[in-house]
Amino acid sequence: MLSSIRDFFERNITARPTAVTEKHSIELATAALLAEVVRSDADVQPAERDVVLRAVREKFGLSETEAQTLIQLAEEEVRTANDYYQFTSLVNRHFSQPQKLRVVELMWKVAYADAELSAHENHVLRRIAELLHVTHADYIAAKMRARDAAGAG
Repeated sequence: MLSSIRDFFERNITARPTAVTEKHSIELATAALLAEVVRSDADVQPAERDVVLRAVREKFGLSETEAQTLIQLAEEEVRTANDYYQFTSLVNRHFSQPQKLRVVELMWKVAYADAELSAHENHVLRRIAELLHVTHADYIAAKMRARDAAGAG
């Protein structure tokens, strides 16, 4: 599943494949969850892609090129995935509860990037938040913070 991202990061970032491979697997999983929000909206806007790119760059400290490559690989993974488990299980294993909540908030920022929240985006976000064991109260709080940051209402 993650051989493309492993190859990329082993070639371009570091020579330590074991610990780094796991780190980049979580990066791919996170980027895939963000890409899934974009994909769930039938009308993909450049603003949504920009939010994903900025989120990946900031969260993982990647260059523009590395972030774009990660997102391309994540989009490929999402297209071929049967479900969200392969992504959420990695996030659950490696992220603390506050980090998982931050992922959910970033997903909300992607959803609000085009100033429209579709029913599909809402459904995807709810499903992934459940798989990440984010409480309903935290899920709603993350949604409100992202909505307020986007100026949506």
